[in-house]
Amino acid sequence: MKCRCGRRAVYYRRFEGSALCKKCFLKSIEKKVKRTVRNNKLIRPGDRIAFALSGGKDSSAVLYLMHEIISPRRDMEMFAITIDEGISSYRPKTIKAAKKLCKELGIEHYVFSFKDFFGKTLDQKVKEIKNCEIKEPCTYCGVGRRYVLNLKARELGATKICTGHNLDDEVQSIIMNYIRGDILRAGRLGPVTDFSIRKKHGKMFIPRIKPLREIPEKEIALYIMLKNMDISWDECPYASGIRFDVRDFINNLEKKYPGTKYTILYAFDKIVPYIRKASVFKEGEILKCKKCGEPASGEVCKACELWKA
Repeated sequence: MKCRCGRRAVYYRRFEGSALCKKCFLKSIEKKVKRTVRNNKLIRPGDRIAFALSGGKDSSAVLYLMHEIISPRRDMEMFAITIDEGISSYRPKTIKAAKKLCKELGIEHYVFSFKDFFGKTLDQKVKEIKNCEIKEPCTYCGVGRRYVLNLKARELGATKICTGHNLDDEVQSIIMNYIRGDILRAGRLGPVTDFSIRKKHGKMFIPRIKPLREIPEKEIALYIMLKNMDISWDECPYASGIRFDVRDFINNLEKKYPGTKYTILYAFDKIVPYIRKASVFKEGEILKCKKCGEPASGEVCKACELWKA
């Protein structure tokens, strides 16, 4: 197949019905990310942005792409944070890849571990939770990562945390919240996840930005390959839960009806203001955890409840 420019195509974008060569494909990804950043005002002068860098394809791609945007500017700063959960068969390789990328780009890189924060690794925690009510490793991992990332980003002076959430991640989260009937959580989704942050607690929560939310996962993977970026392709051995059933359901729809993922995303973006308006009256008061002093919806935050009980 030929690209619109006449070169040999390397990718066929089914939902657009267009074939793209390497040069046009890379340019299209970079252009879409810049448009997402610009249209949603994801960055502003004076920002100090912390990148949640795992060493995988999505976080590596967003760090590289945003570095291209931010590095020429003198009114912004950026650094990367990697969370070491303590998964012996998986995390060492991704940390190595993350360190290498940061060194190549000249970006300051910090690594923080569950062992230091909670006194044990995720591997150790998984052995303990077999008799617990909550048995999903992803629950403990997600709560722990968000806790450490927010705390350390705040301590390091970050104004925003940039994550590698892609189109697939965002659409899966939308559908999962519908299935669970979780209106409050649905209202927090979007290109900037700062809706539920009250002004008086603004210094406790660091807003997240998602420059890749309009890029399909497989296109990010191809971008990484065409750029010859050295990343880790390993998958977490503990990955499980409803998200994977939702992922397969959406992928089957996308295969039959190209463009379904974008339809879900753009339809949600149109109704999210109404979801937020309805849910704002249900938001509970944000308290301080009596154990660690971090934000909590009750007396004890979720991280202390799951990790320090």
